Amino acid sequence: MATREAFLAKVRQAQPPARPRPEVPLFKAPDGEPRARFTTALQAMGGTCVDVADTGGVLGLIRERFGEAASIASATPEVPGTRALNAATEPASLQDIDVGVVRARFGVAETGSVWFSEREYVVNALGYIVQHLVVLLDPTQLLDGLQDVYRRDDFRDARYAALVTGPSATADIEGVLIRGAQGVRSLTVVWMAPA
Repeated sequence: MATREAFLAKVRQAQPPARPRPEVPLFKAPDGEPRARFTTALQAMGGTCVDVADTGGVLGLIRERFGEAASIASATPEVPGTRALNAATEPASLQDIDVGVVRARFGVAETGSVWFSEREYVVNALGYIVQHLVVLLDPTQLLDGLQDVYRRDDFRDARYAALVTGPSATADIEGVLIRGAQGVRSLTVVWMAPA
């Protein structure tokens, strides 16, 4: 047995017995329409929300905001990309992509977050290595709060889950806010039902 396999076998043997997960309490949803609450929360974190009628409008939005020559990697068949994206795509090959497009499974009104798993991203690096992320979100797929996320089967069944709220940002250096320091420079949520 190789060193790696021996090490992993020892780790597995040392795991404590599984315990049932604690029950997640439900809290009363705040007043207000979920879409308005989502938009306010996302804007507070530096993201934006826009209404677009169809996929042609999404491409128009991308060209308007990021230029005619913007390279696009799309993880959804709804919006064509300029670069093919599939499970075999090398993550590092996305390092020169301007815009990533992905459809979120759902959003969380409380925080303005969108939820992704390995199924939505197709290539995990898409959500972090591109310059700008455009997220398609069905307005009927909004949850009130984070406690609702943990009750969903798709959350429990995913290999991993990411709740993304706005673009990457830091204010570590002299308290100056820098966007895109460790990830995407902008995050735009497009309200659009699936085709």
